[in-house]
This record gives sequence, structure tokens and C-alpha cells, in this order.
Amino acid sequence: MTNPADKETFDFQTEVGRLLQIVTDSLYSNREVFLRELISNASDACDKLRHAALTAPSLTEDDPHFQITLTADTAAGTLSIADNGIGMNHDELLETLGTIAKSGVGSFLDKLANEDKDKISLIGQFGVGFYSAFMVAKRVDVLTRRAGEAESWLWQSDGKNQFTIEPARRDGRGTTVTLYLKDDAKEFLEDIRLRTVVKTYSDHIGFPIKLGADTLNEASALWTRPSRDISQDQYKEFYHHIAHAFDEPWLTVHNQVEGIVSYTNLLFVPSMRPFDLFDPERKSHVKLYVNRVFITEDTKGLLPPYLRFLRGVVDSEDLSLNVSREMLQTDPKLAKIRSSLTKKVLSELKKKAEADEDAFKDFWSNFGAVLKEGLVDDAGMRDRILELCRFSTTGGKEPTTLAAYVERMKDGQDAIFYMAGAETSKIAQSPHLEGYRAKGVEVLLFTDPVDEFWLRHVDAFGGKAFKSVTQGAAALDDIKGGEEAEKDNAPTADIGPLIAAVKTALGAAVKDVRASTRLKESPVCLIADEGDMDVNLERLLRQHGQVQSASARVLELNPDHAIIHKLSERAAREGAGSDALLDDAAHLLLDQARIADGDDPVDPAAFARRLAAVMAEAL
Repeated sequence: MTNPADKETFDFQTEVGRLLQIVTDSLYSNREVFLRELISNASDACDKLRHAALTAPSLTEDDPHFQITLTADTAAGTLSIADNGIGMNHDELLETLGTIAKSGVGSFLDKLANEDKDKISLIGQFGVGFYSAFMVAKRVDVLTRRAGEAESWLWQSDGKNQFTIEPARRDGRGTTVTLYLKDDAKEFLEDIRLRTVVKTYSDHIGFPIKLGADTLNEASALWTRPSRDISQDQYKEFYHHIAHAFDEPWLTVHNQVEGIVSYTNLLFVPSMRPFDLFDPERKSHVKLYVNRVFITEDTKGLLPPYLRFLRGVVDSEDLSLNVSREMLQTDPKLAKIRSSLTKKVLSELKKKAEADEDAFKDFWSNFGAVLKEGLVDDAGMRDRILELCRFSTTGGKEPTTLAAYVERMKDGQDAIFYMAGAETSKIAQSPHLEGYRAKGVEVLLFTDPVDEFWLRHVDAFGGKAFKSVTQGAAALDDIKGGEEAEKDNAPTADIGPLIAAVKTALGAAVKDVRASTRLKESPVCLIADEGDMDVNLERLLRQHGQVQSASARVLELNPDHAIIHKLSERAAREGAGSDALLDDAAHLLLDQARIADGDDPVDPAAFARRLAAVMAEAL
């Protein structure tokens, strides 16, 4: 551990200065929320020490009672928020208050660039609530001493470019944050103002918040109270505290379960997408308590990863207070809690979807891609998750459920057709959809990378198999309907000679060449043969280096297209002889199909040369 003897000066991490300027310019709609953030941090520090003391009781022997103390000094113009929680040492100060999580500040600033600064409240979403202090303070001092250590440290900054850390003196463990208030923030020295802010935002804090001899809050765990005694505002403020967020909770799930394993849960679904939603580590942000004693926030077995958007607490009387994270991972009681919680959350989501489909669209837009991970990871909940899934479709602007899709299927349609790709708008214009559109057959449009993977685990829905429109035969012959039914039954031109010529010209570049039943307007398209890897899945795997080269595809030609007609006539005249134009045209058709799929020609220079040659011949 570093143990400097003199004051050290540090520059803030890159971009933190810019962030602090934004904070100083009042990103929050109400500056008073700085107090909520600092009290919330103090509460977390007390929680952490109470947990650490379970295995190291000596940490709290000298001061077993936790509290948060507010002190207003009118003469000095300072407001202090002190706790006797776990405190920090030198290195923790440097890490915690000198930097912001890389993903946090980056996502924060990226989002801020695209939003109205006067209407958004994003700081809590990115775990940087401490810096809200600079909205009201021209200088902030943090005096801290880690429990079990003798050294104390003082962190100081004016919220601009630098901060300092130096040895100091503090009697006892914990942290004191002292704000040197700006002239226009002296209202936060007033007794009645502090009482009002604490009552409004922090009444749910489970540790007493003291102002002089008075306790300002209820100081009882909110989740232990009956739901009928809790107002929506209290739920909202507890969500802000537990999630370090500023948005409204989209859904609140509060219930007590008694049985083989008893527990209480108070869980929230955010209305905004957290910045770390797609963090590769997929950490949980639901805190586990045992008899109201905080245990951990990183319990992998408490909830499945596909519900990681949840925020809140779970408190059980049936787990051991001395339980370790390793023991938690194999505790059968925790497995029962996980199963019960998962069923409850999915049930509440289903109720919300049935009661307010428009509101559910917002949820699905934020968290649908994450929830679909459960289709891969959780076979036991797969059917419940499928009921919640919403998908874009060629049948309209509104997302659809699978059940609604199956109800709308055409006579003779025996599969749920889908097409996967990067963007809905691009997929919708694909040549692969032309035949389906002509017959009025609806196709689901999958744009989340996880879609390709859950489809490997879900064979069918409602007795109907899933079938990609870019793989295998089109399967349109038995389907009735569509404006082009009569045209579909009309005989098509014989393009056998052209198919033979294209096969010869392209060789191993394609797996096969054949006439298409799915094309109506475009001359060509590429598909994966039956049994081969679907086009989009292979593209994803190539991007991640799991597949080194593209597989040869089947090139389908539209017998009714004018270009194919003309080329077929030329191929019939030329017979098996060499024809440079047919050779160029074959390669151009292949490149056209690749471009339609969003890929580049394999050889752009050759593409340009062939295009010029064919244009010259045509002119």
C-alpha cells in the first residue's frame, strides 16, 4: 500500500473534468438530490462494514452502532455528511474518487451528446453520484479512515482539473464529506431545509440519519414494511437509493414468501437502460440481505443473468449470516429462491404486458435482447420467456408475439418464417422476402445477435417450426393467397442453359445454381443450402473470429426477370462455347447478390472491370 508522507496532487482521469463541468452546470433538475447521493453512499459504507464484521468482529468492537450524521456550520459555510462505515485507505480514495468506471463515463458522455441536457438525469445511471456535490460546493473535502487501519487520509478538490490526497487525522473509522457551499447554495445550511430533503429522499435508509440530537428518518428497512403502508413516492426514492439511478421504476415487485425457504423481495425494473447492461461479466445488481444484514451485491446464483436489469433487494431468514460467496453458489436454498424469484418476475412482466401493451413495448425496447438470453440459458423458463417475446415483422409496424403470428399464418403455411440481420430496415428490403410478400406471408425480422443462438435451442412454437427464408427451399408452393397467386402458377421460362453457363463460370465460388421460387423483382439472391449454417449466423461468427472464411452458397436466379431472360437466350444461342460476356455477367450476378446481403464484392477491382465491360457491350 502506498504511504506518502506529503500531500500528493493528481489529475482527474481523462474526461472526468468534462463530466464535472456538466455536473457543475446543473445536470440535475433539483440540486437537492446531492444530499440523497451522499447519504446513500454513507449507507452503503455502513452496510459493507456490517457485513465485513460478520467474519471480523473486531472491526466494530469500539463502535457497534452505525449512523449517519449531518452537521451544518453557518459561520464556515460548510455542510458535512459523516458515517462510521467501512471508510477508505489511500489507494481506495485514489481509485474511487479519482476515476470513474471506464464504461460509465464513456457511456454517460456518449449519451449526453445526443440528449437535451435540461431534461435528462443520467448521473446516477452511471454510478457517479458523488460528483453531484459539486453542483452546490466550490470545494469538497473527504476525510476518511478505513476500519481496522490506523492511517487517515484527506482528499480535496474544487471539482475542476485536479485533486489532492494527504495524511490526516480522524478519530475512529468512517468517512466525513465536507462541502464548502457556494453562495447560492447556503439554503442547505438551514435546519428545516435539511429535514425536508432527508424526509423526501432518504426516509427509507436503514441507519439513523442524525441532525444534532434528532433522528430525521424512519431508519427501518423499507422492504420489511407491508406494501400497503408504502407510498409510490417511497418506493421511487428507495429505487433511487438502491439503484443509484434517477429514472422512474418501470415496475415494482414487492412480496414476502413463506414456505420451505422464506424471503422478502423488493425488486425494480428500470425505465432506462443501465449503461452496463451488456457488460461481458453480466453482474447482478440485486443486493442480498440475511435478516436485514447486507451480504453481497454480486451473487451469481440469486437471479439468472438474463434478469440482470433488475435492481433491488432480497432478504432471507433461512440463509446463514456467515455464508460466503463460494457457499452461496452451491446453497440449495438459494437455488429455490432463484427459481421462485424468476417465476415471479416473469409472471409480473406477463401481467404488465397484458394490462398495458404500449408500456411493455418500452420495456421490450430496453431489455428484450437481454431477456432473450434466457431462451438459451434457462430451458425450464423457456416457454414463459417465449410468451413475453416481441418481434418486428413484415406484417406491420407494431412488434408481434409468436402466438399472434401463428394465428395469422396462411392456409398451407407450416412454418414460422424469419430473416435475421443487423437492421430491421435493411432486412425488410431484402430480395429474399419478395416471394413471401407476394403471397402475403408474414416474416419475422430478427436483429439481435442472440436471436441466432436461441433459435438453435427452440425448435418450434405452437407446433410450428422456425424456418429461415435465407436457408433451403422457399417452401411457398403449398401456401395459398396473395395477389400474385395466378402469376405464381404460370409456367416460367426454361433457364437451364444459363444455369449451366453460370455454374461453369463461377465454379467453386458457389455451391450450386438453381431457379428461384422466392424472387419476384430481383434477378438473384444467395441462400444457405438445407443443412448448412444460416447466412447471418455465419456472418456473426466471422466477425468474432470463430469462422475464418465464408462458405459457398447457393445462387438462385429469377426465371421471370428480364436480365435472366436475356442472358438465358444468349446462353442457349452460344451453347457450350466460351462467352466472355456471360462469364462477366455470372460474376456480376454473384456480386449483386452479395451486395444485396450487405457484403462487399470479393474482388472490387474485378467487379468494376466486369461492370464496365458489360455496360460497353450493352451500349
